[in-house]
Amino acid sequence: MASGPLKAALLIVSTTAAKDASADASGPILTQVLKDEGDGKWEIHDTKIVSDDVLAIQRQITTWTDSPDSVNLVVTTGGTGFATGDSTPEAVTPLLHKQAPGLVHGMLAASLTVTPFAMMSRPAAGVRNSTIIVTLPGSPKGAKENLQAIVKTLPHACIQAAGGNSRAIHSGGIKKLEAEAGLTGGDTHSTAAGGCVEEALSLIEEHTPEPEVISAPVDQSIINSVLAEDVKARENVPAFRASIVDGYAVVAPKDGQLKGVFPVTAISHASPGEIGALNEGELARITTGAPLPPGATTVVMVEDTILKTMSEDGKEEKEVEIQVDGVKEGENIREVGSDVQQGTVILNKGETISGVGGEIGLLASVGVSEAKVYRRPVVAVLSTGDEIVEYNRPGDLKLGEVRDTNRITLMSAAREWGYEVVDLGIASDKPGTLEETLRDGFRHADLLITTGGVSMGELDLLKPTIERSLGGTIHFGRVAMKPGKPTTFATVPVKDNSGQRVTKTIFSLPGNPASALVTFHLFVLPSLHKLSGASTKGLPRVPAVISHDFPLDPRPEYHRAVVTVGKDGLLSATSTGGQRSSKVGSLRSANALVILPSGKGKLEKGSKVEVLLLSAVQAA
Repeated sequence: MASGPLKAALLIVSTTAAKDASADASGPILTQVLKDEGDGKWEIHDTKIVSDDVLAIQRQITTWTDSPDSVNLVVTTGGTGFATGDSTPEAVTPLLHKQAPGLVHGMLAASLTVTPFAMMSRPAAGVRNSTIIVTLPGSPKGAKENLQAIVKTLPHACIQAAGGNSRAIHSGGIKKLEAEAGLTGGDTHSTAAGGCVEEALSLIEEHTPEPEVISAPVDQSIINSVLAEDVKARENVPAFRASIVDGYAVVAPKDGQLKGVFPVTAISHASPGEIGALNEGELARITTGAPLPPGATTVVMVEDTILKTMSEDGKEEKEVEIQVDGVKEGENIREVGSDVQQGTVILNKGETISGVGGEIGLLASVGVSEAKVYRRPVVAVLSTGDEIVEYNRPGDLKLGEVRDTNRITLMSAAREWGYEVVDLGIASDKPGTLEETLRDGFRHADLLITTGGVSMGELDLLKPTIERSLGGTIHFGRVAMKPGKPTTFATVPVKDNSGQRVTKTIFSLPGNPASALVTFHLFVLPSLHKLSGASTKGLPRVPAVISHDFPLDPRPEYHRAVVTVGKDGLLSATSTGGQRSSKVGSLRSANALVILPSGKGKLEKGSKVEVLLLSAVQAA
């Protein structure tokens, strides 16, 4: 057999990808696995995409296996499930001259350690002529796991199939072969194990996509938006020399002596209009905010004057006596740009446009009608489980039914933080229904929240749906904390409305009400803040003292509490009561989460703790 790298060919079986090659997510992943984990033994000879058609699959495979320049390995991905159009095993099996049940078992065994849904795959493997053929699932996650399970043994199989000397290959025994292949007897399965809260937050920060910059009109729609660039004033404020008092505009003499009676030759109001120039020895009646007449150098307050005469019709002032001396130029005048100068930075990148109105008012005052901001993400909320019914459904509950309190609670929390929310309703515990609902959610939202369906129960289908059906990556599936241990965070590649492939995030929160709300504020909110472009992420953290003993748990705990401020200015935390994760009442009136360390016994009254503020602090 010739030396050099082994030749591999990849066949993507997908009617969708055959029409649009950009829909293929598995091919690049499999190429990377062979490159990264194949110990430099592989070269990708060819990659093709065919539709779910038996003849098309067979025609392409035999092109690679039956020529004088045949490849060593053919890897197919797609068409191995139970769907009507899945026909890859039916196309491949008749082509095989030898079956390879060991490879099939290796792939299934590895996948079954990840999800019981691996048994829904129908892999085939074997030898045609001198080529090894293996079939993998269509989902990027499943295809990757299956190939990783056998990639170390494939060179050995391919060398044998190509006519290598079996006796020479096996000299040294199985241990030598395992060592050369980099195999060990240990568990090679990597799970989304439960790390600490800090590790989970670090993964969220790492894998949440960067925010998107948009141009937005300066109106109420940008409230709570974060500026994506510095904003400069387009105009001076004020744009003209303006009076800051009601009084009389004058031309101040050099010696400042103004006492005397002067004629009133003009009137300037705080409304648009033309006004003539003012000469020395003349007065112009002026109101607060009105422009100064050309030539005027100062304004005398009306309190420092006396009306002497009126016009013949009695409607206008004719003469006014000024009673002060020592008047200086520029008194009671707002100069052009004295508040804001044109071209100066008025708001910095990273600042938030609040609903109080100050930022919007400032932008409007300097003529800025549009600003670059980070787009606010849209949140979709979904409940999962056949036992869940609408919270407002009339009538009594049947045995086992649970009213859906989590969905409306999480939607309210997201709206309270200023995010647009899409209601995805309730999805049943059926893989097809759940997948369809999640796909619909990603079409309308940037971040999905599901509640329920993430524990270790047999009907909890969310994790395998994310990994297998959607090709997502679960970054963590458990967190060492109380409440909220089964919290899951994942990212999913999807196509946006323009056809570009983007990454979207999904959080699967526990079904227990208290756990769901705590984990929303602890994990979902920082992700939303990053998507929004905020520099500070998550709840504000402040010190407090506890007003009574708090029991400790072996896990770090986020204890629902009411924080008040005393007359001494110190914050005090009081528990809301029983902290069972299913206890909805523990959320009532809670405005903070007390961070309790893991331990035994209790934390004594008066101990200093850190708290995460959910809402405003009230006086004790």
